[in-house]
Amino acid sequence: RTLEKMGVITIHDETEKAKVHSKTILSVKLLKSAEEVYELIPTIEKTSPKQVEVLLKLVSGQHEMPLQQLLTETKTSPASIKGLEKKEIITVVKKQIERTFQEPYSEDLIDFALTSDQNKVLDEVYPFLQNPSFKVFLLHGVTGSGKTQVYIELVKKVLELGKTVIILVPEIALTPQMTARLTNNFKGMVSVIHSKMSPGERFDSWQNILNEKSQVVIGARSALFSPLKNIGFIIVDEEHDGSYKQDETPRYNGKDAALMRAKFSGCPVLLGSATPSVESMYLAATKKYQLLNLPIRVDDAQLPKITLVNINEEKKLNRMESFFSKTLLEKIEERLKKKEGVIILQNRRGFATQIYCVECGQIETCDNCSISLVYHINENTLHCHYCGFVKEAPPACNHCGSPHLKYFGTGTERVEDELAYYFPNAVLERIDSDAISKKGNLGTILSNFKSGAIDILVGTQMVAKGMDFPRVTLVGVISAETNLWLPDFRADERTFQLLTQVSGRAGRSKIEGEVVIQTQNDKHFVLQKVLQNDYDGFYKKEILDREHRGYPPFMRLAVIEAKDKEEKKALGAMKEFYNELLAFKKYLKITSPTSAVIARLKGEYRFQIVLKTDRVTDPSGSILRKAISESFMRFNRKTKIKDIKIFFDIDPQSIL
Repeated sequence: RTLEKMGVITIHDETEKAKVHSKTILSVKLLKSAEEVYELIPTIEKTSPKQVEVLLKLVSGQHEMPLQQLLTETKTSPASIKGLEKKEIITVVKKQIERTFQEPYSEDLIDFALTSDQNKVLDEVYPFLQNPSFKVFLLHGVTGSGKTQVYIELVKKVLELGKTVIILVPEIALTPQMTARLTNNFKGMVSVIHSKMSPGERFDSWQNILNEKSQVVIGARSALFSPLKNIGFIIVDEEHDGSYKQDETPRYNGKDAALMRAKFSGCPVLLGSATPSVESMYLAATKKYQLLNLPIRVDDAQLPKITLVNINEEKKLNRMESFFSKTLLEKIEERLKKKEGVIILQNRRGFATQIYCVECGQIETCDNCSISLVYHINENTLHCHYCGFVKEAPPACNHCGSPHLKYFGTGTERVEDELAYYFPNAVLERIDSDAISKKGNLGTILSNFKSGAIDILVGTQMVAKGMDFPRVTLVGVISAETNLWLPDFRADERTFQLLTQVSGRAGRSKIEGEVVIQTQNDKHFVLQKVLQNDYDGFYKKEILDREHRGYPPFMRLAVIEAKDKEEKKALGAMKEFYNELLAFKKYLKITSPTSAVIARLKGEYRFQIVLKTDRVTDPSGSILRKAISESFMRFNRKTKIKDIKIFFDIDPQSIL
């Protein structure tokens, strides 16, 4: 409204016509009893034998059937239906049908005996469900400690009290298993919301929630905005995951939004993770959140044995086959002989992450972004995973014409391809955003892996998220440094989380699990803490580093970014904005405008300013927001730069 008063914007109401509606079909319903139909058949048979076929079909079933299905199965024409309608034996009615997302993955309902640790968690949370009030619990449970079963028991309690529940998962990769377990326990009460559903399926799911047919909603961050009434509890699973932050406009953090919805609903919220975010653990340490622990695995399962393999040393000993250490290959062969499951992590899609010319050193880069293109072997194409640009892989260097091109770097496609060479009798499948783009693919793959029809599952970070398969006894990591080398203050934390999470997929039964992590620096602090399964040790060092360097949770960050097709224009806008921000330099730390790490994205140059404010002097971030909004107003009034795009990201997950 302030901008409207200044004349910067105008506001008007506009009603958009609905693009999705309820789906109806024509259904044929029998109006007579079976006895009456059998009495009529001899008379009808003399003149209309096809009508008799229709009647027999209806009598033998549920006395009602979709019109199209009835016509197909009886090989009858619509005229026969109309004839029976005139005789008032049947009626054709419009019937609304529900479009339900059918997930190929399923699980049997299993009775669990809760551990003493699980019961302690329930005892801590129950009072806040019975006498609802806003409170945040942080559940730190090691991988395989039964967090999902705790969720289910808490949901049961909420439903007994006549309330409803929202369960958030960071990515669709977690949805099939979680949905299967919830559906088994709460049949007919669960609605799913996620991006793989068709518009019609989402519409019907939304309507079920709105009409109070569903009491439990599960999905990615958008599920938080479902029209669920009488909310009694919100669960945020894998609360550490960066996927909860939406980077596109409108930017928001699903975890923070969940806390606000719980606060408005006057109900408790449970944040769960085996590797809580540094910020969440700090809030628990300072008593803002209540910390709950599940320190041991259920069913007498032990945490897996982890081995760090230094590939530089392996090369010296001639123990490398391509990018596989012989140690890892030997372990895979051993597990395959025992018919046990294997998961291999490589957090890069495609076949090769770069193509470069041996003669001139030219690297194939995206036409729109300042990054290299990724080679996909199946289509023989180069892809930009940021803007979607695709082109055919060149037979020769586009710069010097040399045919000597080298494929550098390793993606999931290449890992899958080489494993097929080393283990020709093994059944392999890949899980990444390319492989599961088709609806239902993910559920099918998980079902086959669970049953043993798939031996080795290769994937990106998706394979690290929440998968619970007791038959998995070996996890291999191709490169521990994939995320560790990124120029981002969360790189250490994300690497620790990813490696700990993927390691936790192994050994979830009485058979001991094993993890082989290939690395170029096995002495690195992060990897040593993964090896020791020492979250507390990692947290203590990381929190000291964050305090020393001035990063969250001690400082609040904001990134201001200008984008434009003209480099000079984007930089000029940031320089002007920077000058306006200097009025607040007493309260903020302000970096000079710099090019973003990915300097050009989707055809636009990117320049950034990073702001920091101390949470002690600005706990709510009000000074930070005031500085941004007032500087933006002045910038808008003064600038002569037209049509520039300015973006604001408060509490960014990454500054890349």
